[in-house]
Amino acid sequence: MKGTELFVKALQKEGVDYLFGYPGGYAIDIFDELYKQDSIQMILPRHEQGLIHAADGYARATGRVGVCLVTSGPGATNLVTGIATANYDSVPLVCFTGQVPTNLIGNDAFQEVDIVGITRSICKYAVTVRRREDLGRIIKEAFYIANTGKKGPVVVDLPKDIMLEEGDSLYPKQVSIRGYKPSQGVHIGQIKKATDLLKKAERPLFLMGGGVTIARGQAEARKLAEHTGIPVITTIMGRGSLPTDHELYFGNVGMHGCYAANKAISDCDLLFSIGTRFNDRITGKLGEFAPHAKIIHVDIDTASISRNIQVDIPIVADARDAMEAILKNMPEGEHREWVAQLKEWDRKHPIDMPDGEGINPQKIIREMNRQFEEAIVVTDVGQHQMWVTQYLEMTEKKQLLTSGGLGTMGYGLPAALGAQLGSPDTPVICVAGDGGVQMTIQEMAMATAYELPVILCIFNNSYLGMVRQWQQLFYDKRYSSTCTRRRKSCEGKCKGPGTQCPPYAPDFMKLAEGYGAKGMRIECEEDISRAFAFARENRQGPTVLEFIIQSDELVLPMVQGGQPLSNMILEC
Repeated sequence: MKGTELFVKALQKEGVDYLFGYPGGYAIDIFDELYKQDSIQMILPRHEQGLIHAADGYARATGRVGVCLVTSGPGATNLVTGIATANYDSVPLVCFTGQVPTNLIGNDAFQEVDIVGITRSICKYAVTVRRREDLGRIIKEAFYIANTGKKGPVVVDLPKDIMLEEGDSLYPKQVSIRGYKPSQGVHIGQIKKATDLLKKAERPLFLMGGGVTIARGQAEARKLAEHTGIPVITTIMGRGSLPTDHELYFGNVGMHGCYAANKAISDCDLLFSIGTRFNDRITGKLGEFAPHAKIIHVDIDTASISRNIQVDIPIVADARDAMEAILKNMPEGEHREWVAQLKEWDRKHPIDMPDGEGINPQKIIREMNRQFEEAIVVTDVGQHQMWVTQYLEMTEKKQLLTSGGLGTMGYGLPAALGAQLGSPDTPVICVAGDGGVQMTIQEMAMATAYELPVILCIFNNSYLGMVRQWQQLFYDKRYSSTCTRRRKSCEGKCKGPGTQCPPYAPDFMKLAEGYGAKGMRIECEEDISRAFAFARENRQGPTVLEFIIQSDELVLPMVQGGQPLSNMILEC
């Protein structure tokens, strides 16, 4: 059996149903072998970066491993941003890259790059297959490593001669990797220490992060909150750990977190964190993060514990396993006064936009909430991302997919398409800004080609909005390189939009038409409801909804980088 044949057999054994691939010279033999079978459907995006984001969206939506295949050289390097994106957010991917024959490696051959060297620091594992007899084992290990422990992307580099060489047809059934033993179970001693602290605390607080979502632990999170009576806040990656209308849920924490959540962090006497890395967008000024609290930290990755915030009780475990263990060891409780205090903070300082005339992001997302009881909502990166994490109602029937750790513009549209492939019967909505969407807008062709009814909502404020917000608040309105309507003929020092501004390019409605999609531009409030109804009716392909919003809309509250969470900008 040739290496290409074993490759296809391996993917079939792993239950791969979609392979996101882009062909090229040093991967052509693999694509030729894939042509001979029907169990794995090939998905052809229009750029390798779109390809890996689509595989990422598929993996997050389904909980399965996303798989992609590209050629060597630029095909491989175009995966780099997507690999780093998945690595930060613990998304299981197996990325196969073509490579020049082994006798040419190191000779600067045509389309040769050391992709293993390039990606080693931004993936979970990277390896070049050097011997045909190792091929099956390495592929098996790749899937195992990607989807166990702290999940993440694995890169497997496939030299052309190895894939054409004949060898045995064996594909291993089990994996035994010396030195790689993912954490399993929960240390009961640490659980008892944690529950002892919980019983004594007067103002305890659960902080739930993306680890809860990755572990599919939402049901356990709800049981834990209700059993203990302890309030819950989340990171943006953990939003949805509890339904957003739950009486014990008080919103997101961090740079754009709500007042009640940030204040609770500052005032709690016990912080129980589950599945978050405590990155700088969450903690603000490290020395003033949870200053009065003992900290318990659950994370599946030993290296994440006490890396940024020194904790009192570390628990290395899967988030769901840890919550189940706590439930077994923790008596029922309630914290009425503490919960009432959070409710009062939330009442005094709600996240709300002025409800005047015209369109604003809150009105758009509010209508989205009303019309879609079940949905996968995918965001790109920028202001719109933060608005979605503030206003999107999350229930058991909704998922939120977003690039959290790396903050990758261009992620939204292709990830939404991958999510739609993995969940064909669920409405998928992508919310993007006019800047980020253009980074991967070519994937509208993939949406049309595979008849994917994704609803693309473009929040068009004619700016790179998040950077513009910083320029408005902290750089005296020096809008350097953030206006997306700017042309050569514009004045040198622009202080904001006006009647003299040139028309926006591109025309997203004409662009949608060019890709064979349906489109609608929304400029007044009464059309918001009609727009979503219009999109829901189109199940034969993608729909583009362009919402024209004001350029000076801000994401508030906001904590300036390096400041404590208690120092919130609430209004401007």
